[in-house]
Amino acid sequence: MDFEKLISERYSVRKFKQQHLPQDVIDKILEAGHKAPTGCNYQPQRIFVLNSDEAIAKLKNCTKCHFNAPTAMLVCHNKEESWVRKYDGALSSPVDAVIVTTYMMLAAQNEGVGTCWVMHFDPAAMRESYNIPNNIEPIALLVMGYPSDDAMPLDLHFKNRPKAETIFFV
Repeated sequence: MDFEKLISERYSVRKFKQQHLPQDVIDKILEAGHKAPTGCNYQPQRIFVLNSDEAIAKLKNCTKCHFNAPTAMLVCHNKEESWVRKYDGALSSPVDAVIVTTYMMLAAQNEGVGTCWVMHFDPAAMRESYNIPNNIEPIALLVMGYPSDDAMPLDLHFKNRPKAETIFFV
């Protein structure tokens, strides 16, 4: 798909057909995340693929923003494998995980898969539900699936702040 068309047509899908994604589609989405850049190429991302009824049932105990998606990917970062900025000790791994998530979100759109980026979840519940160790930090959840026939973007999707408020040439 043309990149401009892809980013223009992508929206947060909140209504899905109830079918798990096939493995070949999941693999394409994961491959895009695998190709995403990370600080010093440390690749601290850890991705939990939730594509079974059991895994999705657990997800529903961790967030109300699951939108009954049949599939999800919980993107985490390993705090112990992060590049560290020497000036202030900032970790690159949270940013790296977000870049990975963005690549996967766009790859999903390219495959006809709708996504909704969710941050409204309980990290402790995620840790417990999926046996995530303490050094692995859940940071982003992509709920996903094929959009239902009546899925549509929220009105808010089409509202952007003026570029003059967000872009500064210095």
